Amino acid sequence: MQVHNTYTGRKEAFQPLNPERVTMYVCGPTVYSYAHIGNARPAVVFDVLARVLRRRYPGVLYARNITDIDDKINKAAADQGVEIGVITAKFAAAYHEDLEAIGVLPPDFEPRVTEHLPQIIAMVQRLIDNGHAYEADGHVLFHTRSYADYGKLSKRDPEQLLAGARVEVAPYKKDAGDFVLWKPSTPEQPGWDSPWGRGRPGWHIECSAMSEALLGDTLDIHAGGHDLIFPHHENEIAQSTCAHGGKTYARYWMHNGFLTVNSEKMAKSVGNVLLVRQLLKQAPGEAIRLALLSGHYRQPLDWNDEVIAEARKKLDRLYGTLRELADVAPAAGEGAPQAFVDALEDDLNTPMALAELFALSHAANKSEDAAEKARIKAQLVQAGKLIGLLQQEPAAWFGWAPEGEGQLTPEAIESQLALRAEARRTRDWAGSDRIRDELKAKGVLVEDGKDGQRWRYA
Repeated sequence: MQVHNTYTGRKEAFQPLNPERVTMYVCGPTVYSYAHIGNARPAVVFDVLARVLRRRYPGVLYARNITDIDDKINKAAADQGVEIGVITAKFAAAYHEDLEAIGVLPPDFEPRVTEHLPQIIAMVQRLIDNGHAYEADGHVLFHTRSYADYGKLSKRDPEQLLAGARVEVAPYKKDAGDFVLWKPSTPEQPGWDSPWGRGRPGWHIECSAMSEALLGDTLDIHAGGHDLIFPHHENEIAQSTCAHGGKTYARYWMHNGFLTVNSEKMAKSVGNVLLVRQLLKQAPGEAIRLALLSGHYRQPLDWNDEVIAEARKKLDRLYGTLRELADVAPAAGEGAPQAFVDALEDDLNTPMALAELFALSHAANKSEDAAEKARIKAQLVQAGKLIGLLQQEPAAWFGWAPEGEGQLTPEAIESQLALRAEARRTRDWAGSDRIRDELKAKGVLVEDGKDGQRWRYA
């Protein structure tokens, strides 16, 4: 199995420290608002990675955190006059709902910052004790110059970083590049008691402390979006390595590429932030998942109407094949094809894996051999399971309808199809075509097959 390691800049053979206990930590959301499609990309990509790892290794431990202490959460709570827990509970629940709808399995662990304050405080104290952090003006800061390899993950010049390029400059810092581990809270802000006064943790220390508590000092894989490489992951490496006496923090770093919308960066100021729950009203969750997997995870992905429309067409083909094989029992003991597995184990090459799925579908549609059909059906379902697709009944896929007024109900559609069947029985072809065209105008596509009429929402 090969993965691209951001730290070394090359694809490497994946060899876990302990094949019986493979550890993976992925940075999750800050829950102050609904998840957008950019948040969904790492969740889907590394859900596939977890599935692929579990096929090879029986003891995968996957942690994906929730950040529930943050200044944006504080602002939302203050604006609404509620405790921060009200905000975080609402949006964490919404995040879970959205991920379930796009086929993301729950991780083994989902640590929250509010549940790990003792571990965070203990790690900060260790960094002070071993000379890598210092107190200043009510803050505790990591002294970046104390870690010689700072900047190696992001491939940035450490001297420029230490001089304060693109980081907050404050008079209490020894070096401009030093970053906050603990900061004071005002009386109206949420805060927790610590040896340095009432306050709250900095962002970076949270993941270091939570991953240590759940998975140990050294992770096999640490992953997240490309935007986290600097400063978040760079700072995690520095503080974790120093807190653990120089031990490697993560052996493989994996990052998914940026997601744009119609070739523009997604931003509130542009007005192009696409929420997952809004998209789920317009397209099936499985189509959203396939669209997110349509490009290689390390490459940028541009989200537009064509991407989601193409994903639906592809799933129509795959589910159409499974519908044609409805009376075929899948062959026992058959797994995903080796070429499909090889593609996924080659640094999650989902475009190549999907090509193998469509090759299977094409072979099934051409085959006249019952045994071959049974084998292909089993392979389609098992391959789909490995990538999180094709796990519902074809009728459910084709019966999905977008939200909206004036949508014909399945009962109304079946009533019209009964009239059309009668028109065809009496050779009233004009009447049959008229009913078909009327249904199409109302967003329902009708197909005539060997087993009669089939329909789906457009």
